[in-house]
Amino acid sequence: MNLYKRGLVVGKFCPLHQGHELLIHRAQDASEELLVVSYTKPEFPGCEPTRRERWLRAQFPQAQIVVLDDARLAALCAARGVPARSLPHNDDDGELHRHFMGWLCWTVLELPVDAVFTSEDYGPGFARVLERHYASGPVAHVSVDQARTLVPVSGTVARQDPHAHSAFLSPIVRADFVTRVCVLGGESSGKTTLTAALAAHFETAWVAEYGRELWESQDGILVYDDLLKIGREQLRREAQALLAARRWLFCDTSPMTTYFYCVEMFGKAEQELAQLAEHRYDLVLLCAPDFPFIQDGTRRDEDFRARQHAWYQAELARRGIVYVNVSGTVAERVRQVAQLLARRSD
Repeated sequence: MNLYKRGLVVGKFCPLHQGHELLIHRAQDASEELLVVSYTKPEFPGCEPTRRERWLRAQFPQAQIVVLDDARLAALCAARGVPARSLPHNDDDGELHRHFMGWLCWTVLELPVDAVFTSEDYGPGFARVLERHYASGPVAHVSVDQARTLVPVSGTVARQDPHAHSAFLSPIVRADFVTRVCVLGGESSGKTTLTAALAAHFETAWVAEYGRELWESQDGILVYDDLLKIGREQLRREAQALLAARRWLFCDTSPMTTYFYCVEMFGKAEQELAQLAEHRYDLVLLCAPDFPFIQDGTRRDEDFRARQHAWYQAELARRGIVYVNVSGTVAERVRQVAQLLARRSD
């Protein structure tokens, strides 16, 4: 049985962690309706409003989610015919934040609450301000795991090193902090071998080349419509693998590769495939064609490999994508990438 008509949870959720989720679940269980508001000023890298909104909506689809920055707040006020305000700064006095939230619920959203749920010591004072100025009846405060005994983590700690505290992040949140590395290269340039070796070295997930899998399953025959299917499925598998990856995800090719083969084979490509080819990664590796060419029965020839490599160089430059050349043996390539990723993590 719900104790309250409308509950309220407010937080930065930078990032959303399992302590926040515990708080919101408790509030949801005790309230007929639940309003969740997220704002922070300044913003924190990696926790932008669009991400926070996506996390919250995915985890709590039944709640009313409001994620704000100054632009979003101004648009909301304009839509409601209310004079706009700026968000309070994180360092502003707590009383200012309490009155801001009261104004937001009462005047802008027109969603007065009768309970606030927090894991902080400001909770009772917050409830009193709402009850005195922004409610038509009592406003209760419900404290949830303030001592952090059930979920021993804070947003500040998780934000400082999301990977070290990934056990406290749900998969959808953890995935947004994974570095996505794309490995490109011409035929018989060692990209698949390198991708698998990197995943093994870093003990994380990798995404195989779906196009080759489909080609083999269809006895070496691909029709035009298959190429768009390949591009879509490649990205779907990447998104799925992100949920299981640890710090890094290594991807064998990208839809850019599929786009290349589509134009090469059919002289054209669907607009959607061209758009999928714009998919960006945190790091792109281009394998040098310095391995002896191995004909496994599926490949063209060494001249085609050289032409494909040159196409990647030109296309990456045209798109303004910075990439790193890797060369040498598999062990040498893994060492090059490991050193590179170590520098990026510092």
